[in-house]
Amino acid sequence: MSFLFYLNDIVKRCFIFSNVTHVAATLVAITLVSLPVVADESAGFVDPAPPPDFQGKIAVDIRDSEPDWGPYIPKAAPEGAPNVLFILYDDTGLAAWSPYGGRIQMPTLNRLAENGLTYSQWHNTALCSPTRSTILTGRNHHLNGMSAITEGAQGYPGWSGRIPDECATVAQVLQANGFSTFWLGKNHNVAEQDVAPGAGRLEWPLQKGFDRFYGFLGGETNQWFPDLVEDNHFIEQPYGPEEGYHLSKDLADQAIRMLRNQRASNPSRPWFMWLCPGANHAPHHAPDDYIAKYKGKFDDGYESYREWVLERMISKGIMPEGTELTPLNPFPEELANKADYVRPWNELNADERKLFSRMAEVFAAFSEYTDAQVGRVIDYLEETGQLDNTLIIYAADNGTSGEGSPSGSVNENKFFNDYPDSLEENMKYLDSLGSQETYNHMPTGWAAAFSTPFKMFKRYSHSGGTCSPLVIHWPKGIKARGEIRHQYAHSVDITPTIMEAVGLEMPSVYRGVQQWPLSGKSMVYSFDADPYGPTVRERQYFAMLGTRGIWEKGWKAVALHAPLTDRGHFDDDEWELYHVEKDRSENNNLAEKYPDKLEALVAAWNTEAERNLVYPLDDRTAAKILTVERPSAEPVRTRYTYFPGTSAIPEGVAVSIRNRSYKILANVKIEEGAAGVIFAHGSRFGGHSLFIKDGKLHYVYNFLGIKPEQHFASQEALESGNYILGMEFIRTGAGEHRESIGNAKLYVNDKVVDAGEMRTQLGKFTLSGDGLCIGYDSGDAVSELYETPGRFTGGEIQSVEVVVDEAAYTDLELEMMRSLRD
Repeated sequence: MSFLFYLNDIVKRCFIFSNVTHVAATLVAITLVSLPVVADESAGFVDPAPPPDFQGKIAVDIRDSEPDWGPYIPKAAPEGAPNVLFILYDDTGLAAWSPYGGRIQMPTLNRLAENGLTYSQWHNTALCSPTRSTILTGRNHHLNGMSAITEGAQGYPGWSGRIPDECATVAQVLQANGFSTFWLGKNHNVAEQDVAPGAGRLEWPLQKGFDRFYGFLGGETNQWFPDLVEDNHFIEQPYGPEEGYHLSKDLADQAIRMLRNQRASNPSRPWFMWLCPGANHAPHHAPDDYIAKYKGKFDDGYESYREWVLERMISKGIMPEGTELTPLNPFPEELANKADYVRPWNELNADERKLFSRMAEVFAAFSEYTDAQVGRVIDYLEETGQLDNTLIIYAADNGTSGEGSPSGSVNENKFFNDYPDSLEENMKYLDSLGSQETYNHMPTGWAAAFSTPFKMFKRYSHSGGTCSPLVIHWPKGIKARGEIRHQYAHSVDITPTIMEAVGLEMPSVYRGVQQWPLSGKSMVYSFDADPYGPTVRERQYFAMLGTRGIWEKGWKAVALHAPLTDRGHFDDDEWELYHVEKDRSENNNLAEKYPDKLEALVAAWNTEAERNLVYPLDDRTAAKILTVERPSAEPVRTRYTYFPGTSAIPEGVAVSIRNRSYKILANVKIEEGAAGVIFAHGSRFGGHSLFIKDGKLHYVYNFLGIKPEQHFASQEALESGNYILGMEFIRTGAGEHRESIGNAKLYVNDKVVDAGEMRTQLGKFTLSGDGLCIGYDSGDAVSELYETPGRFTGGEIQSVEVVVDEAAYTDLELEMMRSLRD
């Protein structure tokens, strides 16, 4: 339908909206009068009675009664129970950090390792949401419904994307037993459709046992302009990067504030804090002075780094003597995921080497800067006398991320919109990497290097995906100082370790629900054990996006199957066999030498799969995973109405204009001096905005941050009055890279004031926040023509409508690829 049709309709509806409160009040009154009162005598309710352990006396007169406060006093934590601080990084392999021999300096982690324990065989699920769920509950990730990230949820028990009631979290149990509980930073365990201001909160942190939350719910966020949630609501960041803002710093500030407040009011209560920074997940953002510290440190390239760091790892005792390097590209070409290929350093040209080295420098700076912020929290604990009796666990959730592609990116959004990065364009940002101007991710070669000596990286069941750093520090509870532990452990072991350390047990029944047994084993036995002593756990399976593996008593079997290849035929997979007790890097395949051993391990994997709700296996492409029909509380519609004064609407639930024609219409009252944003969605790395500047109407579609911006503007300033302001895009086809191309028109009432050709993005604007806003632009500004937040002043925005074509020219694979990185 025409723009004028919608203009006339919105004018009519403005009159209706003015009477909406009277209509609503009438409807509520009618509903209340009409509701029947039904008594269900068969529901099995029990008549109210005092608690069984009530020892008081109840009489008619309170003067004849005797109180008993016992049943109503909250449980106290076990006497002497330690505080618990768990610091969880993202995307970091074993060979990145200095305590393990890596080049990335981690002063705070070094300090804790020198006075605590460093674990060389701590494993995880190889992906973010699944690992975090295992840490929360102590159950394997499929039992938690987290087979993959929440955006990959399917209609099967192991893939639901929601933690079931049978898996109570460690925070819920600690909270019920006298602990204060805090969660800061990344979450990524909330179903995508619930990441919205008006959505249900059942999966949010405060409903999972945390008294306080401050951080972001998705898989990643812009470190300079984060998508923030406080407790149960979305908020804007407290100040901007021009005033020194960085998310890692903000999280440390908030952590110290929460601990200070807790100490001021309830100093006798122990606490549990889960501190999850955005590091080292893309985008890799760090202050200039930290980046400068690493200038030239990675010029030798990732292959040279692998050789150098392995020698260091052996000399420090992290790896046994004789550990061998694995090949950079271990998969046969016909079985490999091409996006995970590593380009040999000697085949790169001079500019590529310079760019790739710089990307590693920024990654390192991001990591160290965040470690320095964690150090501020540790300093606070020491200053307040809490450090000695705080169990500190410092770890990472999976191997280093290889989702930067073989060539890396200065705007990761291009990769997930199937729009190629050009070396010439990227070199323009060489000195800006890590700043507000870039959304960068390093190439696969550095992912492999920082996961030395193993094969592959994040998402794979080889140890390159599953083996990450872990340091434990607890002076009051651990006698050993500065020692290494080689006992095999997994992320499911964290909850039982915490519970034993604080003197509690996970309940068999929680809130009336019979609980599933813990999958993990406590690691407390290893605290003062022989560094090479036996491991109490006997078996651990791995399964991630079609990749499979199993460890049992020092042996490991791995199926040669790359993720997201849509190969299927899992019964045809070739299984490799490694004696990891002697061959830690998984380099020497013993499948032919010990076929019976391999057969037994494959059978054990199948047993674990049945026990843990692993099936069905899914290695399909991202497009096929994403297009699975998922239930939503909101019906699909073609017309969206937004109002000022609301929080930014996350992209997962905001109107999608991708690959289709659309219209934006705003009902606005203009007064003298009116200026600012009417509508905005996205950021400088991709987005669009309707705004007023210098009295004129402007619309900018920022296509993947590529300059110049696509800009449309009225020639004349708007006089005072009531207007319908808007724009219309008519899609006429697709470009070379499947982006939409078409014609745009800018309207003031029914008059076209500017027009021209325009192209729109194939995929999402961003996963890092910068949601749809009315009356301002959250986070990073869409256009360079105004500064964030660019709030609208000098008039009134009554409503904004976005109308989209019912049919979209969709290509969803790239969107899911972006999600799966997380």
